[in-house]
Amino acid sequence: MSKEILSVILGGGAGSRLYPLTASRSKPAVPIAGKYRLVDIPISNCLNSGINRMFVLTQFNSASLNRHIKNTYHFSAFSSAFVDILAAEQTPDNPTWYQGTADAVRQCLRHLGPFDSEYVLILSGDQLYQMDFMAMLNNHKAKGADISIATIPVADREASEFGIMKKDTDGYITSFIEKPKKEILSEWTSDTGHDMQKAGKHYLASMGIYIFNRQLLADLLQNEYVEATDFGKEIIPQSIEKYKVVSYQYDGYWTDIGNTYSFFEANLGLTNDIPDFNLFDNNNAIYTRARMLPPAKISGTTLEKTLIAEGCIINASRIENSVIGIRTRIGSGTTIVSSYLMGNDYYETLDEISQANSHGLPTVGIGHRCYIRNAIVDKNCRIGDDVRINGGSHLENADHALYTIKEGIVVVKKGAVLSNGFVI
Repeated sequence: MSKEILSVILGGGAGSRLYPLTASRSKPAVPIAGKYRLVDIPISNCLNSGINRMFVLTQFNSASLNRHIKNTYHFSAFSSAFVDILAAEQTPDNPTWYQGTADAVRQCLRHLGPFDSEYVLILSGDQLYQMDFMAMLNNHKAKGADISIATIPVADREASEFGIMKKDTDGYITSFIEKPKKEILSEWTSDTGHDMQKAGKHYLASMGIYIFNRQLLADLLQNEYVEATDFGKEIIPQSIEKYKVVSYQYDGYWTDIGNTYSFFEANLGLTNDIPDFNLFDNNNAIYTRARMLPPAKISGTTLEKTLIAEGCIINASRIENSVIGIRTRIGSGTTIVSSYLMGNDYYETLDEISQANSHGLPTVGIGHRCYIRNAIVDKNCRIGDDVRINGGSHLENADHALYTIKEGIVVVKKGAVLSNGFVI
């Protein structure tokens, strides 16, 4: 395990584009793939890369994220490893909350002080990818870089959504532009390699993953750019002409979970025969909270391209191209198509089921003879019998008390109760 580098994982802002999944939790705490949280991805990448000293910076809706990290990442008393939470705090010399990515790291520098390291790795808490950070660090040292930026080749369609860079033949970044307009894109192409060029990916986009020489990071934040609040918009562009800033090109799968559509697509993509993001990689395990749950129990169900987490009780008729989260209960005669059911935090006892039903409440989970398509069902929902949810482009964007519709995806809100026969 490397002692020369510390990792700082940014807990993200309000995550409003992922609402309502972020109504009561921060974006890194959103459940993914039925049993993980988004923050498990960067933490697992660090552990798999031999980096085991991590700080997670949290601010908005952070209670569930803090609880998850506290309950998950325990190390031996004889190890120096840790995943520590640094919550935004008001201090006598700084009464404000985090104002941006750079400001968050600036406010937390004093907490990094007691831990030796030559380098600081800065990560986002809401991206899906598998990456060897030690390879990036070795490239950083080999190039004699002051700052390294992980970059990924993108095509014309995506380029205007990212910070785009140009590099020279040695890999040093020569210029940077934030979200360029389409009419000037042709001026920002780079040599991304033969295979990437062939795929139409001519632009180098920032992944929001940085390695800084630690002393330089402190100088930039505390002396040189004391008013700067963001790495991508301020620190990086202003540093390119003054320091050795290197591109570390990554050609694997990477997606930024920026909105409901990208989140939905990333989850359903895991059900492919050969998914872009490999959950079954021996060398890149995804770590999460160890729950002592029974195996899933399935009866009379036709399954097609479906991930099912542990602890489920499923009597559905058919489940296709879907992700079924922990402790999900699905009644008989129900069909689930192209949907992500996040599951439940608890089981109801038979007495609790009887009591809920006597008050007109459906059982926690999905009832009998339901049809659910193009939907995300958040945790602990009670969906009654004969409920029909048919998402798609025919639905207009809307926000209701029980559900939200975004780009044709129906998101049933956490803990929502949909009575028998409810139709969306």
